[in-house]
Amino acid sequence: MTTRHGIDSDRNTIARSELILGGQKSGKSRRAELLARQWLAGCSAHRAGLIATGQAWDDEMRERIARHQRDRAERVPGLFTLEEPRAVGELISVKSDANTLLIVDCLTLWLTNWLMPMEAADVSGHDWAAQSATFLRSVRKAPGPVILVGNEIGLGVIPMGREVRAFVDALGLLNQQVASACARVTLMAAGLPLSLKDE
Repeated sequence: MTTRHGIDSDRNTIARSELILGGQKSGKSRRAELLARQWLAGCSAHRAGLIATGQAWDDEMRERIARHQRDRAERVPGLFTLEEPRAVGELISVKSDANTLLIVDCLTLWLTNWLMPMEAADVSGHDWAAQSATFLRSVRKAPGPVILVGNEIGLGVIPMGREVRAFVDALGLLNQQVASACARVTLMAAGLPLSLKDE
């Protein structure tokens, strides 16, 4: 089957939109990078960009981000990076076009920036429900492919704290909404993709 982007829609090629879920170090980002490399190799007019949602609040996170940047530059030399911790839906709307594949990495940190910000004033006056609705519309309407990376964290024990339980619930709901909006959903485990949905 061929998508509107002219790419066969088997598991290892580009869908209109794909949600990639998994645990820590499951291979989520590597799969997104593989798809970006395939997209860039498919046509000289193709571009690929990463929307990074992580923020460097401490030394460990700064080093982690720097390491990821170095690794990505080596694995996918043509991938440009845009840092956006909150207005991800708006950025997709602005940057998406038929020749540009966008990766959002990751949805879990994006949700954290909204619901558990390091500085509470950062999101005062903003509405998470409106922001997530804008994001879902942007994914559905994007003229180019969109790859969304997120964590599946609901498989373990129920967290003790009320705030953490609320976050796990919110992430589970976000994952369901994004999965409904995407043409493909892939669960990663031990570096291997398991197809949950493929239209």
